[in-house]
Amino acid sequence: MAVRVLVVDDEKGIREFLNILLKKEGFETSLAASKDEALSFIANKRFDLAIIDLKLTDRSGDTSGLELLRELKEVSPETEVLMVTAYASLDSAVEALKLGAFDYLIKPFKVEEIKILLRKALEQKKLREDHLRLAHELGELKRVLKFPPNLIGSSPKMQRVYSLIRRVAPLKTNVLICGETGTGKKVVARAIHFNSTRSDKPFVTIDCSEIPESLMESELFGHLRGSFTGAVTNKVGLLKIADGGTLFLDEISNIPLNTQAKLLRFIEEQRFRPVGAVKDEVVDVRIIAATNRNLETMVKEGGFRQDLYYRLNVVKIELPPLRERKEDIPLLVQHFIEQYSEELGKNIKHIDPEALKILREYEYEGNVRELENIIEHAVALETGVTIKPSSLPDYIKRAAPAGVEQHALPEGGLDLDGYLADVERRLIIQALERTGGKKTEAARLLGISFPSLRYRMDKLGIETD
Repeated sequence: MAVRVLVVDDEKGIREFLNILLKKEGFETSLAASKDEALSFIANKRFDLAIIDLKLTDRSGDTSGLELLRELKEVSPETEVLMVTAYASLDSAVEALKLGAFDYLIKPFKVEEIKILLRKALEQKKLREDHLRLAHELGELKRVLKFPPNLIGSSPKMQRVYSLIRRVAPLKTNVLICGETGTGKKVVARAIHFNSTRSDKPFVTIDCSEIPESLMESELFGHLRGSFTGAVTNKVGLLKIADGGTLFLDEISNIPLNTQAKLLRFIEEQRFRPVGAVKDEVVDVRIIAATNRNLETMVKEGGFRQDLYYRLNVVKIELPPLRERKEDIPLLVQHFIEQYSEELGKNIKHIDPEALKILREYEYEGNVRELENIIEHAVALETGVTIKPSSLPDYIKRAAPAGVEQHALPEGGLDLDGYLADVERRLIIQALERTGGKKTEAARLLGISFPSLRYRMDKLGIETD
């Protein structure tokens, strides 16, 4: 099905020019000379793209294209919009972006410039449609399983994780979750607990890597006052606190061998003895353990008890690193954009396809946790409604492989001077926007002198007043 494009401009020559260009590219076009004519089209047809002149003139007088943009987004938010203006006004451009425009064109524009923006707008539209489709599929799964909101992914490897969670959650079986740091081991443990019959009972977590060896036994089993130096009061252990629920032992490879023996006894008998006590206590606790190390290797090297390993490893859930499920990155990115946009009071909706491409090419040593940090950083710095490459951390952009081209040369060539002028114009506008219109600070961001910035702004027709 052909891509539908609505062209709205009160200049007949511009409409005809765009009509010819768009039809050569295989698009289906509708042409409107006024806001009212455009609204008539919109009422009867859905458009993939719209190209709207910022300043429209009809029989009723001047009409702002921003008003049409606002009304279009109310009835058809999925339509990507390019605004056209003969005036490089920073204020109007920023306002258009805030209202949901994808980008803007400044007259007189170049054919290649239009083609590039059309391609990017369609990529953005496809990205959002893919996100909605994946979100729907994931939502259906979450409707059955009460997954935490940040357990996200539709890749085959994550589908296997979901399947294991679904099957093991109703059971009392011990579970061992394996995966690199940042892959979401605690998230999976919570999903298992909250989809079990114990969901209304405590979910207690202990990070075994943070507890000194001398205190590990006391943390797990508790102690009586006076049982050792410093034990000035009785302490209830985490096993007692978790009675009826689940105890999640994160980074279990850090538990010392002497405590491993007592943990094994508890798993086998569901009873334990607090430090300094003479009587056992009986509790009903499910054990879920997690590790980022190879426990089998530790068993061979004598660092982990073999019998405890077998008791814990009744069902193993292996979480894939993010670099092995990169098809999930768009959905994760969109989720974190929505999360941090709300938390930080921003109105950011999407990510630019070029920025997403950089993220998909990056190798994540910190996995999902690192990606979340990257998106929080980008949301904090972005001033528009779409995250652009400039808002990503510098180390991500430096790590982009040579094969990731930020600006690809079209097969038919391009007007290099016009293209570079457009890039220069966009960077200057971004710098001014980021600094609140302060030219001295904008010049510093761009690495040029203040007189050079003023000259470039005059040359490119950029106004800030």
